[in-house]
Amino acid sequence: MRKALVIVSALLLVAFAVQFVLAAVGGFTRPASDDAYALHSVNGMAVIPILTVLTAVLAALAKAPGKVIGLAILPIGLVLLQPLIAMLAEASTDASGVSTPLGLTIGGLHALNGIIAVHVVVGVHRAARQLTVPAPAGAARLVTREGEPA
Repeated sequence: MRKALVIVSALLLVAFAVQFVLAAVGGFTRPASDDAYALHSVNGMAVIPILTVLTAVLAALAKAPGKVIGLAILPIGLVLLQPLIAMLAEASTDASGVSTPLGLTIGGLHALNGIIAVHVVVGVHRAARQLTVPAPAGAARLVTREGEPA
């Protein structure tokens, strides 16, 4: 299970990297249209959420520490927040449909939230890799109670 967690968390990182590329493709497509972001939307609304849920499930099945499981669950909320931020940015145009400074600022939060999600997934992937490293043979953990000699 732990190796599967490493593989799926790596795939999730790749999906996020592809997501940034697809955002750039949409941003640089001329003439600009709503279809320019179609692949960005599919990746962000299908591939990334599926891999995120799978990563969280595998973290639990791999009996990862609670902190790792929590970190694996966190991107689900961040991913669900993305369409809301995008809708708010789109809704913050003027009457003629031209971007406003407020809308552009909110759009920047969409990118920032994506960067935060990537950072969290990097942490999950690092922790997953650490789970696959065997403990040294002589590294038995000594548990002592407070006040007892070690």
